[in-house]
Amino acid sequence: MVHHTSCFVQAQGETAADAIAAIGDELALFDDWMERYQYIIELGRKIPAFPQEWQDDAHRIPGCQSQVWLEAEERDGRLFFAGASDAAIVQGLVALLLHVYSGRTREEILATPSSFLHDLGLVKALSANRGNGVEAMAHSIRQRALA
Repeated sequence: MVHHTSCFVQAQGETAADAIAAIGDELALFDDWMERYQYIIELGRKIPAFPQEWQDDAHRIPGCQSQVWLEAEERDGRLFFAGASDAAIVQGLVALLLHVYSGRTREEILATPSSFLHDLGLVKALSANRGNGVEAMAHSIRQRALA
């Protein structure tokens, strides 16, 4: 099996709460949702490339309108995630989730509900299908932490 350690997103901020606060601060800098979307799409462009061979059904998250893939790897008691989507805005939301959850312990992942997506207005601003996809991804990350 090929190891793609460089594909996994490194943790942002000391804690998941720090990462969420930083995202909130960034989003607050923009006046409207079009600018926020642009910022989110940019985030998606900056995460490590997701290997082509992982873009398969085994890595696919069901319940997403667009294609979304996720991979997890445990190192030193922490879970690191890699992810991708075929839709630019969803790829950006994948990046947001990875910035919050990747590189954390299972306990911290489970102690960090995905409600921050609602709190920051990210799900409300999306179409229902895309919102469901982001929720499905957050759920999948939490399921990995339970495994």
